[in-house]
This record gives sequence, structure tokens and C-alpha cells, in this order.
Amino acid sequence: MATVELSLTRRELIASVLGAAVAQSACKDTQPRSPVPGAIVDRAVHAGHALREGSLPLHTGPFRSVDVAIVGAGVAGLSAAWRLAAAGVQDVVVCELEAHEGGTARGGRNHVGAFPWGAHYLPTPLHDTGPVMRLLHELGAVEGVDARGRPHFAEHVLISEPEERLFFKGAWYEGLYLRAGASAEDLAQLARFESRMAAFAAARDARGRKAFAVPVAHSSDDGEWTALDLLTMAQWMAQAGFTSRRLQWLVDYACRDDFGTTPESTSAWAGVWYFAARQEGAGGRAEGYLSWPEGNARLVAQLARSVTPRQWLRSTLVHTLEPMDGGCRVHAVDTATGAPVGLMARQVVFCGPRFVAARVLAPWRKAPPAWLSAFTYAPWVVANLTVSAPPQGRGFPLAWDNVLHESRSLGYVVAGHQEERQARNGTCVLTWYYPFADTDPRAGRTRMLSAGYEEWEALVMADLLRPHPELAHTAERLEVMRWGHAMVRPTPGLLWGEARRAAQASVGAVHFAHTDLGGIALFEEANHFGVRAAESALADLGRKVESWL
Repeated sequence: MATVELSLTRRELIASVLGAAVAQSACKDTQPRSPVPGAIVDRAVHAGHALREGSLPLHTGPFRSVDVAIVGAGVAGLSAAWRLAAAGVQDVVVCELEAHEGGTARGGRNHVGAFPWGAHYLPTPLHDTGPVMRLLHELGAVEGVDARGRPHFAEHVLISEPEERLFFKGAWYEGLYLRAGASAEDLAQLARFESRMAAFAAARDARGRKAFAVPVAHSSDDGEWTALDLLTMAQWMAQAGFTSRRLQWLVDYACRDDFGTTPESTSAWAGVWYFAARQEGAGGRAEGYLSWPEGNARLVAQLARSVTPRQWLRSTLVHTLEPMDGGCRVHAVDTATGAPVGLMARQVVFCGPRFVAARVLAPWRKAPPAWLSAFTYAPWVVANLTVSAPPQGRGFPLAWDNVLHESRSLGYVVAGHQEERQARNGTCVLTWYYPFADTDPRAGRTRMLSAGYEEWEALVMADLLRPHPELAHTAERLEVMRWGHAMVRPTPGLLWGEARRAAQASVGAVHFAHTDLGGIALFEEANHFGVRAAESALADLGRKVESWL
């Protein structure tokens, strides 16, 4: 593992990750403080390196026969298990590397309450259709559906006000667009940008499909719109004459937030999708966002109810899939004991990213697909900071989402924003997000993995002490989770190119499900492809079911 970044000074390391403005501010802060106790809590990176080295033994003993083996218990894998359970298929095994399910949508809990370790919200769907709405009905999040098929959601799951705010030059402002001090030209460009996005949202093709829809598979494939996939979002902005630095910051934030990239490396189709897919133009918008203290781990828990205790194989690293006539051999190892595990599955649903599939699927290991290089992945860090009192600040009051304008981080979410209990007793958990939106994600991973806990503690606190100097005294514990390949990057050409189409094809009895098949790393994409893969497995098992898609 490279350690070059550790030779940097603390100030240089902060500048390389968070930006020069944060490093300068941190340098000016001469007040001594005690380091916040805590730890780096992830461990999957070590198992992943074992898989990369390819030294794990094949299983030679008797193989356990199953109808379906699901590899990976993130949202895609659990969605597949959920769909299979609804179809009455019980002979299912779910193999998961970690001791807990959820992948990048997992959550945690401490003495204060629950908090997310990754995805922390779900935008409300526009219509009462599809598997996500089915899941939300199961969860009791839907209060009703109107005559036009538009769902209405329970108040307790809709993010309560204040929803979001922005920190800029010592004060907090409402919303994510900095209106304070905006020029007439800034506001005119914002209005023109919003008008363009509304027009994209209202666009339909001859078959009635939205030009930009959720999930991506429901979008129109007409060249009129997919041609945007050949440009970067930065190029499209320049061509459209959007030169306002405030608007450019908003678009940059959107790309870093949803895609782990910058506009210079984000497909313009994806950039437009961010602003257009969740509205219909002419004022037709979703109700807002759904969230829980543990974030999307609440949705994970609902999906996981479909998996019985006997179906789980936790702490299990699947390292080889051998498709053959009549099914697929699954070779794995118990990471706790080192014991080999073998399954003979009639069908397999593989729910990992493409680069892992290329290391696990035996035919691809021998001859990697030519399209594999089209898929790249952004590293992320998520840190949960427990504090003994709510953060203070000048200007707009504490919100659910608190964004720092002059930082390369995404700021923090107050995990217990929806729970009055935390507001009363003062303690809360701040969930801090940082995407390595470098053009070269490998360099980002090197920096991320090279920094130890002391460096990450300094980085997180340097970022948060600028708006909240009192955290030097109220911070109780910091825990850091590193995600080496957190999300697929929708770089130009991926969303509507041949690589993504080719990657979706089954290989014998092996069907694939992951957000990278959609090109955008969101819950709806994982759920869509999990259900899709399960329905492919059902068809091959001879089970006739009505599609949920």
C-alpha cells in the first residue's frame, strides 16, 4: 500500500483533501485542543486485497445444493432476496462478506441513537409504481395516493424543516444556492438554468417515456437526449453560457454529492438527470426527501426481513464462480475461521461491482471483458462525530443537511434531526461526508488509505471547527469509515455506451445486480437491478411471475 501522503505535513495533507481555504483556516487556529478519541472502523478493504491477490483455495469437499445463491447483501442483493421471497422461493442462500448487511447503505448505533454509514436519504418517487414504492408501502411510509397516481408520504418520514443550509464566510444561509450577495446576472442565470432543467424534465419521447427518469432504465434512449452523454457537464455548462460562479458551485456540489465526481469528469446526461429526473416540469415535483436517523439502513432492514436466519452466510468471502451446465459452483471462505465453503447453485445473483465480478467469475478472470475499463469508482469517507451539545453558529439555524461552501467535503447531516429526543438532551451525532472526486480515483484511494486515524481526526476536525469552534470542547468520539469503491462514476460515454449494456448480460446461470449497471450509485438503481436479476433467475427456474418493473 502506498504511503506517500504520510510524508506531507499536516497542513499539506488537509489542503490536499479539503482544500487550501480549510488548511489556511486550520493553520490560523492556534488554540490547543485534545484529539478526539475514536477509530477507523472499516475492515472490508483487507478482505478485498486478499481477493485481488487471488490466493484463496477452491472448495474440494461436498457442495451444498441450493436453488439460488445471492452474493452480496447490499441493497441490490437484499432486493433480489426480497423479490425471490415474494415469489415463494425459499431455497436461497445470501453470502455477505461483512458481519452486517447493507453495503454503503448500512447504519450504526451508539448511546445517542442511530446514524448512517453511507446513503442517508431517498427522494420521494413521483408516481405510485415500481418496486421502490412497493417497499415504501410495506414500510408504512405512504399515507395515500391521489387520483393521478401521486403518492403522499407520512409526515414523520419526510425530512422536517429546516432542511438544508450553507456556510459561507462565517455565517449560515438558508438553502444550497448562495443568494446573499448574488448579482442580477447570477440570479438571471439561475432562473435560466432552472427553466432549462424544467424543460428537460417535461420532455417525452414518442413512446411517452421521460427523457430523464428514475431509474435510468426508464429513461428515453432517443439520441436527442443521450447525445449529452458524450459531453462533460462542464462542457455543457460552458456551451450553454452558464458562467455564474455561484451556479457553477451548485452544479459542482451536485456532481460531488450524487456521483463522487466533478463537472469536468461527469457525463452531461448525468448532470442534467440530477436536476431533471425527479420533477416533471411545469411545477410537477416530488414531495421532497425521506430519511431516518440511520439513513437508508431503515430500508435495508425492511428488505432484510425477507431473509430467514438459516439463509444467511455472513462473514463469507465468495472468491470464485464457475458457471456450468445445470448451474454454477460457488467457492467461498469463512473469513472468521478460514474454512472453505462450497455451494452448487441452480442460479446465482452476483451483487458486486464489475471489477469484483471480473476477479470472481472464472471465465472473466481468464479473459477480462474489453468493456471493464469503462467502469471507474469514487472513494468516499464517512465519519460520525458524537457531540455533547448541538452545533452553534451565526445565521440560519441548524438544519438536517449542513453544507460548507469553501470545503471539498459535503459538510454534515444531523443524524437525529427527525428525533426530538436528541434535541432535548443535547447530544447528537454529526455524519460528515467526503467524496474523493479526483479525476484519478486511484490517487484518491491512495490518499484515503494512506492516512491513519490521527490524520483523519485532524482532517475532519479542521473542516468542522471552522463553522463550529465549540466542537473542540463538545466532541466526544469520532469514528471513520473508508469506502474504497463507494460509487460508480458516470463519466462521459458510460450511461449510454455499449459497456453498460454488455455488463448487464447474464453469464450462464449467473445474473448481475449492482448500481454500476445503472451508471449511477443510488438506492433506486440497486433496487431495480436486484429485482431484475431475481426475475431473471425466476425465469430460468421455470417460475412464471408478473414483473415488478
